[in-house]
Amino acid sequence: MTAFRFASPEALVLLLAVPLLALAPRWRRRRTGVEAAASLRVASTAAVGRASAAAGHSLRQRLHALLGPVRLVALGLAVVALARPQSGQARETIQGEGIDIALALDISGSMAALDFEPDNRLAAAKAVIKEFVESRQYDRLGLVVFAREAFDQCPITVDHGVLLRQLDQVKLSTELGIEDGTAIGLGLANAAAMLKDQKAKSKIIVLLTDGVNNVGQIDPLTAAEAARALGIKVYTIAAARSGQVPVPVDGFFGPRVAYQESQIDEETLRAIADATGGAFFRAQDTAALREIYAQIDKLEKSTVELRQWTRYRELFAWWLGPALALWCLELVLRRTALRTLP
Repeated sequence: MTAFRFASPEALVLLLAVPLLALAPRWRRRRTGVEAAASLRVASTAAVGRASAAAGHSLRQRLHALLGPVRLVALGLAVVALARPQSGQARETIQGEGIDIALALDISGSMAALDFEPDNRLAAAKAVIKEFVESRQYDRLGLVVFAREAFDQCPITVDHGVLLRQLDQVKLSTELGIEDGTAIGLGLANAAAMLKDQKAKSKIIVLLTDGVNNVGQIDPLTAAEAARALGIKVYTIAAARSGQVPVPVDGFFGPRVAYQESQIDEETLRAIADATGGAFFRAQDTAALREIYAQIDKLEKSTVELRQWTRYRELFAWWLGPALALWCLELVLRRTALRTLP
């Protein structure tokens, strides 16, 4: 970031003298009464008028009238140079380190439920996760998605732009044409594997699901024990309303909305969080989901120190050079081509 400043800004007060010097000749003429026109008797006033008009519009007189303004401009430039204008390049250095975070997101078909109005559960989760990623400026983040299987959507990275682009491409398993299901254990295991070899002192997983573990070769609590052994803390989020929820389904006459019972295994999600030193949250709408990610953001603060410094470069020569050039030009012209005879 480019910065600009005056090292001696108090010198700019001298600029007030420029308009005063510009008005000084007029005040002096008024005081001495020089402006009173002297009279001279001549035989014919027409000749005098023609001579005066010719003299008034001569190039020499026009140039001579510019000498005063040139001197004032030179003075103004010299004052600015005296104030020492400087430009600098601001730089930031970061000390300490951020947190490595793996985001595990359920993309099973039940995430199409419309209880997080006006969006379905997956769209609401993606929007809130995007805000969370943007708030973690100094952290390394990765993304795992899971349905019947688990996939690394984006590896751990400091390039949040890449992660957000990968997040935008996340779709429901039914839209991707892959087998449906909710493999919470596999999702958690993949997220832990993503963090296993990272060097950060603090590693966390934020796992969001709306269902019950019903497929996969790894039990969720077994995956939680493995995460705990790796020093990984897990925050679990149950994103679903209780009871009957609206779900889009394919009908004989096209898509329609039907109501189905929402099923979620809070007990297992709570046990995962407790086993790893994390916390369990329940969200029943988008506002609650946003508040949960805000709480996690406050709980897991990056231990970084930001220092800013600026190296300045002197610019006075860019002002002083033209000032001296104009001053010399004015002096030379006043004593040569535009010299005033006594």
